Amino acid sequence: MRDLSEFSTFPFELPVTVRPLDPPVPLEPAREGEDGADCWLCRTPDEVFLWTDDRWRLSLYTPSPLRGVVLLQPRVHAQSFAELPPAEAAGLGPMIGRVQAAVEALGGIGRVHVHYWGDSSAHLHVWFYPRPYGQLQLRGTFFGMWSVLLPDLPDEEVRHAGDLVARTLAAG
Repeated sequence: MRDLSEFSTFPFELPVTVRPLDPPVPLEPAREGEDGADCWLCRTPDEVFLWTDDRWRLSLYTPSPLRGVVLLQPRVHAQSFAELPPAEAAGLGPMIGRVQAAVEALGGIGRVHVHYWGDSSAHLHVWFYPRPYGQLQLRGTFFGMWSVLLPDLPDEEVRHAGDLVARTLAAG
């Protein structure tokens, strides 16, 4: 294994034992909501989301070790960027910019990292991970790893940040 401890952003001390990869499976399991009919995000009422408009919905990730981790989902069921209808596809870039700016408006944010993983839910959802300003060890590709290792912030702090993001988006 390559010595990753040379990176100041690597969250572990050596030695680290890497688990071997399992052999590939012949058929991947279905994701939740694969056919759209049983999609929990499609069935979730708007009141549950932090913010909504006619095309997009934003939810808060909690519990969280970070203020302002939010997920952007299209209102329409699409499993990937490639499946977005033309209007949603055209609006995605500007919407990502709006959400990023709303999270940055919390203050104390060094960068907002935007991620897409499509392995669990079949409804497209884009993650926004705000790195706290000055937390240089959280920079780069290990940030996702750090986010599951750090202790969670108090729920009221996470929810307050989410409310501020929603208000900033609502203000336009």
